[in-house]
Amino acid sequence: MKVLYISNGLTHYYNRVLSKLNLEPGVELTVIIPASSSANIGEGVYQTCDGADFTVVELREIRRFGIYSTFTGLSRVLQRERPDVVIVVENYLQAFLFDIPVVLAMKRLKVGLILKSIPFRLLPFQEAVRKIKETKNVFSRFSPAVNRLLQAGGMAKFVRLLLLAMQKRAFQLPDAHVNYVEADGLLSSYGVAREKIFVTRNSPDTDLLFSVKDSLVNIPPLLPPNPRRLLHVGRLVAWKRVDMFIRAFSRLRQHFPDAELVVIGYGPEEPALKALAKELNLGPSVTFTGGVYDPRLLGQYYMASGLYVLAGMGGLSINEAMCFGLPVLCSVCDGTEKILVREGVNGRYFVDGDEEDFISKLSWFLEHPEQLRGMGLKSEEIIRNEVNIHTVIRGYMAALNYVCGK
Repeated sequence: MKVLYISNGLTHYYNRVLSKLNLEPGVELTVIIPASSSANIGEGVYQTCDGADFTVVELREIRRFGIYSTFTGLSRVLQRERPDVVIVVENYLQAFLFDIPVVLAMKRLKVGLILKSIPFRLLPFQEAVRKIKETKNVFSRFSPAVNRLLQAGGMAKFVRLLLLAMQKRAFQLPDAHVNYVEADGLLSSYGVAREKIFVTRNSPDTDLLFSVKDSLVNIPPLLPPNPRRLLHVGRLVAWKRVDMFIRAFSRLRQHFPDAELVVIGYGPEEPALKALAKELNLGPSVTFTGGVYDPRLLGQYYMASGLYVLAGMGGLSINEAMCFGLPVLCSVCDGTEKILVREGVNGRYFVDGDEEDFISKLSWFLEHPEQLRGMGLKSEEIIRNEVNIHTVIRGYMAALNYVCGK
């Protein structure tokens, strides 16, 4: 089974997932990525070829008519590779609706299409229609004067509704969908048949992470033991709310002077976050490590911490922290948390964006360091038994076999 996977980049964690898929009997995987920078990947996302045990093809990404993204030469690659199935991330789905050479190549070669998406921000179709009709619509790419003209003529709502209709049609196009979480009701509101929807869950290569954990058990810890050491891992961008985390930590230090905070990651917010920590006189109680992508070193930081905390958005770092036996505090992430983090069992939730509730839940953990170990063991148990790399591969293979069977 020849599979062509169209991605917006090569990330160190998903390279290993796709490499595992490529090792499945009968699967031959080729991955298409943008040849240089991509407008469809977040700022500061670390990309590498490490762990990429599959064929990589680089093509120039282009944006057409301000509506959809595609690649120059994509139709030629389809004709050359002659895949049985194409898996595409949502950023490029509409190319299979509007890029005529690609559409013709897919039909001529009778290639199946699978959409990989993360629909946690997607509104049900009728709710999306209602929101467009009830709110004032503006387009960030247009000037205020142009936006006023569009609103006055009623064109803004019309354009928004047209774009939504295009999105609905695009969602109906794939032969199958793979998602992290159950999305049957949500996608069915866009006209997607329920039998086409497959759940993979979200996971890094847990086999690798558990082997790293085992190798670290008998070596000296990276940092002195401290159950009140809090850890954040992820890009330093505004929606991660690391600034709120630092402010909360500053207030908690008054009651827990032995508490520490380790912040792992690079990003555009880094200078401002360091300035905030300095302004709050946090000194050596806060450590900024920069980005850490080596699984062994990252594992040492996890194993030296008592609690994993996400003040804002996040995803796979939850899985990683749980692999290394950490409880988790979070709010609304990318849907991963709903499956993995169980209130009072292996973690806790705070009200999204509520700094006071965040501080209250953090305080609970710092007051009960003796409970962290048991909750961390529950985290590891959930990963080993319920959500791991094998869950992901089974989900992909179920979707691939369904499409090829059709």
